Amino acid sequence: MPNPSQSYEALLTELREISLLSSTASVLSWDQQVLLPPKGAQYRGDQLAYIAKLSHERLTSPRLLEALSAVEGSELVRSPDSDAAVDAREMRRAVDRALKLPSSLVQELARTSILAQQAWVVSRKASDYGSFAKWIDQVYALKRQEAECVGYKAHPYDALLDTYEPGDTQANVTAVFEALKGPLVDLIQRVASSPNKGKGSLLVGNFPRAGQESVGRLAAAAIGFDFEAGRLDVSPHPFCSTLGPLDTRITSRYNETHFVQSFYGTLHETGHALYEQGLPHDRFGTPCGSYVSMGIHESQSRMWENIVGRSRAFWTHFAPHLKAAFPATSSLSEDDLFRAVNHVEPSFIRVEADELTYNLHVMLRFELEKALLTGELSSADLPAAWNAKMKAYLGITPPKDALGVLQDVHWSACLVGYFPTYTLGNLYAAQFFEKARADLGDLDGAFARGQFRPLLDWLRTHIHSKGQRLTAPNLVTQVTGKPLSAAPFLAYVSKKASEVYVI
Repeated sequence: MPNPSQSYEALLTELREISLLSSTASVLSWDQQVLLPPKGAQYRGDQLAYIAKLSHERLTSPRLLEALSAVEGSELVRSPDSDAAVDAREMRRAVDRALKLPSSLVQELARTSILAQQAWVVSRKASDYGSFAKWIDQVYALKRQEAECVGYKAHPYDALLDTYEPGDTQANVTAVFEALKGPLVDLIQRVASSPNKGKGSLLVGNFPRAGQESVGRLAAAAIGFDFEAGRLDVSPHPFCSTLGPLDTRITSRYNETHFVQSFYGTLHETGHALYEQGLPHDRFGTPCGSYVSMGIHESQSRMWENIVGRSRAFWTHFAPHLKAAFPATSSLSEDDLFRAVNHVEPSFIRVEADELTYNLHVMLRFELEKALLTGELSSADLPAAWNAKMKAYLGITPPKDALGVLQDVHWSACLVGYFPTYTLGNLYAAQFFEKARADLGDLDGAFARGQFRPLLDWLRTHIHSKGQRLTAPNLVTQVTGKPLSAAPFLAYVSKKASEVYVI
């Protein structure tokens, strides 16, 4: 009979081999979104479905279960902070969920994700929701099956949200959103009535893609992205994907008349990549080397994109780079740039929304996907429901589906339950940054001098290096001394709106 140490090594061997399969799937998925010719989608779906089947079989194999049980019953897990205890705890979570899912469903989800994404690219380009509606039906039918297999106490959405934000529930997310909605709507209305109008048009004009890509690469490198362990490419929807312990890929997309859109998309994905590059590389493929939750992941992207990247201090440092790439902006002052990148105005596209209206975009998606999941909303009625909520929350109606219901990749990628993590990420980001500022002192002065490393090192120490040692609620409490609260975020956006619009 193996001793506990041998059992733990056997478990790690299983996890690392599963990670070889999952990282291979990541390579194929990255290629599918960046390089794959459209006619290759069918076979790519078969490839990924097969890898998903193999991964599922390995995760539920008697050999892994035996090693896991042996570790759980040993002295290695007496300390809840030990590597073995963390790995065993999180693997038990993953295994218990996997055991509830038929291999056939896992395969079909993987295959459908690829085929639906390819269909989404075509439908979005043509702004033709009708050609995509059947994929909504197929995706949600599969996600209902998944929720029923996994089980839930109160709402089927809980079973899917748990994949991205372990332990959270739709009831809790609803309460968080309700607490935010009133103050945000009030602040948006105060901004709209301010006599000081925004300057978003200052960064609308002629911004060739080559210049945008160059400036985006400079910004990504400045805040810490390691280009020797990563890449920046182009895809229909920006994303970040880790293909291995020293291989993290990000993508952006470029609108040659709107500088802000691609620049902040790049910063957002760089924030995700900094988290991935900061995880313990020697623990890759194990819980100790994995991110805590998507809410925590989104906190890193939203922090670098908004709290850092839209700060006045950031533009004190970065304005010369913008002006060198685009001489037409040479007359803009730092105040002009600060106000331009913090322009508040209801808009159609979530990833291009300002900080005040962004969470309303998330709320409407959360409400719609719950209704689709339970069958209260049909795929045929989805565009009208989307447009009605856009009108109710933001006062605007998309003129075409590409600017409305077809804009996000998530549903085609079977990522039902993901959207709330964006708003949770905003809250985590503000609370983490508030603590980092208290610990590090004059961060604005550092940013103005182009010194972003102190903040990155703080995040590496307090968040990235921890892996999954703590759950998201416990992590935020340990790092900041307080449970998650909307107060830091509301204080942050209120202060910035006051500066920009003098309200």
